[in-house]
Amino acid sequence: MKIDFEKQNGLIPVIIQDNKTQKVLMLGYMNKDALKITQESRKVCFYSRSRKTLWTKGETSGNYLYVKDIKVDCDNDTVLIQVDPVGPVCHTGSDTCWDEKNKGNVQFLEYLEQVIEDRKTSTSEKSYTKSLFDKGINKIAQKVGEEAVELVIEAKDNNDELFVNEAADLLFHYLILLNKKGFQLADIVRVLEERHP
Repeated sequence: MKIDFEKQNGLIPVIIQDNKTQKVLMLGYMNKDALKITQESRKVCFYSRSRKTLWTKGETSGNYLYVKDIKVDCDNDTVLIQVDPVGPVCHTGSDTCWDEKNKGNVQFLEYLEQVIEDRKTSTSEKSYTKSLFDKGINKIAQKVGEEAVELVIEAKDNNDELFVNEAADLLFHYLILLNKKGFQLADIVRVLEERHP
């Protein structure tokens, strides 16, 4: 990464974003040392402008920010770090520094689609997802049918926990089927949007 630390006197702004929900969690600053520590430890380290020292987020609270990806903007003077946060991010105890909830939402499905894509080409023999892809379209379609039937059965009973688990199983296998057919949820959303008056 070519980062221009000179524009702002050796510091760059760093936007922290949840890798799963895509929610912006906080803004901090890094110097070269903080970036190096972040890359090596895979935990976000900042430079404190008030204390003039390096600090790893979570070193006292345990609420670390585990790095999933680091991106540099088009001007090479701002960094976006996608993380898996542990606990609240803000020092006030809030999920974000804007006092927002960082709850899972529909954007998690886009993350899950990427996980499915990664597992499809994985070399791991233990991957359930890869094993489905290896068995082909007939097995994948069969699993979607089985999960749909199981969901219908649970819908007729009164066990909410079993119902939502079967709904999750169906959705997961549906995403695998879409992938196998060369589609994503965005394609289905587009059809729904066209149908909506």
